[in-house]
Amino acid sequence: MSSSDFEYPEFYSFPPFFTIQPVLSTREKQMALWQELILRYHTEKKIKTLVVHDCPLWKNESIGRQLSPEDIGVVMTEFCKSGHGEWQDDNETRCRILWRKPEQLATDIYQWAEANQMINNVCTVYELHSGEDVNGMSFQGADEELLRRALSILEDQGKAAIFKGDTSEEDGIKFF
Repeated sequence: MSSSDFEYPEFYSFPPFFTIQPVLSTREKQMALWQELILRYHTEKKIKTLVVHDCPLWKNESIGRQLSPEDIGVVMTEFCKSGHGEWQDDNETRCRILWRKPEQLATDIYQWAEANQMINNVCTVYELHSGEDVNGMSFQGADEELLRRALSILEDQGKAAIFKGDTSEEDGIKFF
């Protein structure tokens, strides 16, 4: 799927969207729209990392507008503050996209376990990430580190136990 296969929302063609707004209430709405756009784009395309200098979202050629480097920094700072992004490097050039926050994923995983009679049963991290039973689930194909953080939340809540396998893909999870 190329960026041309992505259906951009209507607000993406609104020229002021590409200039950080000075009025606080307007800026908050603008940042929420940027967050929505970044999440939807990366989720639909199953992209786990946003490379700041190589993101097609910053420029809309059809209206001749683009975010300045400073404004990209503002958008990305707010995006990370929202909990949906984490910098992967000190130079803030690569951002891990958290399609869903770890707490949300933990809830989704446990609801899946309940719906699929996995309570008191064991599955592997690989099955949660790539198994046939998880097609269409929010955690299918999720970043492994994010998936493990969600599982740790379930473990802390007493809803799961993680068992070490021979490889990380063979690590098991028992749901309670």
